[in-house]
Amino acid sequence: MIETHCHLDYLKQLPLEEIVEESKRKGVEKIITISVDPDNFNKVTEIANHFPEVYCTQGIHPHDAKLFTEEVYQGIKTNTQTNKKVVAIGEIGLDYHYNNSLPEVQKEVFKRQLQLACELKKPVVIHTRDADEDTEEILKSYLPRLTRKGVVHSFTSGIKLAKFALSNGFYLGFNGIITFKKADLIRDVLAITPLEQILIETDAPFLTPVPHRGKENAPFYLEYIVEKIAELKQVPVDEVRKITTENAQKLFQF
Repeated sequence: MIETHCHLDYLKQLPLEEIVEESKRKGVEKIITISVDPDNFNKVTEIANHFPEVYCTQGIHPHDAKLFTEEVYQGIKTNTQTNKKVVAIGEIGLDYHYNNSLPEVQKEVFKRQLQLACELKKPVVIHTRDADEDTEEILKSYLPRLTRKGVVHSFTSGIKLAKFALSNGFYLGFNGIITFKKADLIRDVLAITPLEQILIETDAPFLTPVPHRGKENAPFYLEYIVEKIAELKQVPVDEVRKITTENAQKLFQF
């Protein structure tokens, strides 16, 4: 299995060495730890450089779009160009649920980072919440140049955005939410998503899957997402493991 989205620098319950080792024991062969703001650009690259199994991204989360400057932009660009462990630009996008940064600022920063992904020929890791229409509209204008597309991670949006993303070659990321009792809408999206366009993730330390709700999430819980996808898709667990692993390898090219 490949853990395509977590935040290793946020995990507190266990030392990172133990988390990585336990994840390997549970069948997680690679982990991508995600960047969200200038404070953790170097943290995630240091973790990725330390562990052979760990890779990372560089990007500004929509919550922190207000922190975007030319210096920050150059940091993302330089780290991505010079470090082979950086496999994507992300997580980037729009979040109108909390509006921690003004929507207009979010949109501008999203566009700048999409343009960078086009220039560097990297895939993108997209976060979108309560912003389906603007996310689709902005992505449309970059599709011809975004040669490696990307993933809409922790997919919680509507069917319309799911169909748009899937029809344009994006993957959808599913995590512990699909195990939650009140997540029927997300399971409906999973139902229309081909296995060949699914990525698995934990988004650790958040969104811990059933039956471990209440505990800090970690990549070694990835098996519960695989098992739930297999149950909902009515396919063998091994098939979900194999195809989602191939999907991650194709997208991130590691």
